[in-house]
Amino acid sequence: MLSDGREHAVGDVVLRLRMAQPAVSKHLGVLRKVGVVTVSRRGQMRLYRLNAKELEPVHDWVKEYERFWTHQLDRIKIGAEQKMAERMARENQIGRDKEKK
Repeated sequence: MLSDGREHAVGDVVLRLRMAQPAVSKHLGVLRKVGVVTVSRRGQMRLYRLNAKELEPVHDWVKEYERFWTHQLDRIKIGAEQKMAERMARENQIGRDKEKK
């Protein structure tokens, strides 16, 4: 939601994320402390905006290890698909055996 570059009131974030207001405020507070979001006040409203520049080190770190994760996820996917195919073959065989009886 904050990735659109615009300012958003806490209430808008609450509605969009369908989370309790105290939880959203707490998360935004943490993000503000580490510089990932900035906050400005308009009257009683606090408006939050993503400070994407602060996420660059995280992006760079993730990019460095992405190839390892992608490889592992591919292996997990292949294994899961093989298990599902084996399960379906067993279930089909059980169904055929019951029909013969």
